[in-house]
Amino acid sequence: MDQELLNGIDRFIDAHQEALFRDIGRLVEVESVEGESAPGAPFGAGPQAALELGLQIARELGLETVNCENRLGYAAVGDPMGERYLATITHLDVVPAGTGWKGDPFRMREEDGWIIGRGVMDDKGPSVLCLYALKYLKDSGLPLKLPVRALLGANEENGMGDVEYYLAHYPAPVFCFSPDANFPLCNGEKGIYHGRMISKVPLENIVDIKGGTAANAVPSLAEAWIRAEKAPAPTAEVEVEAQDGLWHLTAHGIGGHASLPEGTKNAISLLVEFILDRGLAGEREAKFLRAVSLLNRDTAGEAVGAAATVDPEQNKGRFGPLTLVGGVIGVENGRLFQTLDSRYPTGTSGAKIAAAIRAKVGDAAEVTVDHDEEPFYVSADSPEVRACLASYRAVTGEDAEPYTIGGGTYARHFPNAVSFGPEHPERPMPAYAGPIHGAEEAACKAWFLEALKVYILTLLELEKLDL
Repeated sequence: MDQELLNGIDRFIDAHQEALFRDIGRLVEVESVEGESAPGAPFGAGPQAALELGLQIARELGLETVNCENRLGYAAVGDPMGERYLATITHLDVVPAGTGWKGDPFRMREEDGWIIGRGVMDDKGPSVLCLYALKYLKDSGLPLKLPVRALLGANEENGMGDVEYYLAHYPAPVFCFSPDANFPLCNGEKGIYHGRMISKVPLENIVDIKGGTAANAVPSLAEAWIRAEKAPAPTAEVEVEAQDGLWHLTAHGIGGHASLPEGTKNAISLLVEFILDRGLAGEREAKFLRAVSLLNRDTAGEAVGAAATVDPEQNKGRFGPLTLVGGVIGVENGRLFQTLDSRYPTGTSGAKIAAAIRAKVGDAAEVTVDHDEEPFYVSADSPEVRACLASYRAVTGEDAEPYTIGGGTYARHFPNAVSFGPEHPERPMPAYAGPIHGAEEAACKAWFLEALKVYILTLLELEKLDL
């Protein structure tokens, strides 16, 4: 790499770092949690306010901006309406603060070189990094073959309707990277299947049952209210108490993300096994619960015949084996239901997974396919991936290789995109630094400045390619 160029990027970063962190703090102060849709604010007042502020910050940096009907917006260097362009994609909406914070989650504070606040890492901090990367391109005066856009989303946490709207009404970038993942670079994501098992018969002894809060998470808590003559004896994992003439059962498991179920313990499985072992369910209910028990017996889909390791010819080592998780159990229209979440490699599909489950559970349940996205992969040998990794290696000195995940990011929605930092789970964090989506969400200022250098250099390298 050109040392004079790298030194110039360093000087730019030194001159602007105070303003950069100030702007991150401005965005953190906006409580951009999804709210009720309203005219001019399709994802609620909070995300809309954050989008407007993000575009205002871009204009303050001397960048052109475009508001895409309040679904998404972008800053641009070069022709802001160019049909062929490079892009970054981040989001300004956040998850709710939750509990456990030591200070106001929507007022950024600093401790020993770490910034703390909701969204500093996911994804307001990276959004500002992208805006300053574009400012460098503008201020440097270097010639650009392609315009560059910093896309700012407002609905990543709840459905990604922002980017779906954008791609339906605006041309896709020739290449895009999303700073909303771990470094070094994620170039593939497993397929994602969501469905349900639904009981075909009404309730009997079970008055109500509920467990889990999200279909894409292994639940840590599950409860049931059951009619029974005698109290079942509690266990270390299932509590029993009398409540309104019923027996209230509460199972405690170990939660986690559905794409990474290793080390978790599904509370629904604990609850269902408890009910079945003690004969607490009616005959028809038990038939459905045995299907739920079969589903949750493992997280690889083996018990229901849906397991898929990888087809070596199709997969070429891209993805790990299939995962299958029952995330939410409940009652709807007088019928029991269990959600299904599978992250799968090449060689299978949501339809095949549902068919396998259907064959195993027979007439105990209806099995649906509510959502299915096939695996997404960009070759590690593509010039774009090589350019990203070369820039990362030049800045960090790390001999890094790309990886794939079971989760889903903005990248899979674009025809040619990857996820590219700035998180570093392999680096040690202080005890007071919390994770994304958790209390005390934190980001290291030095790592952010390093990431900004990576992003500037990457955009310059991508401009050299014949795309």
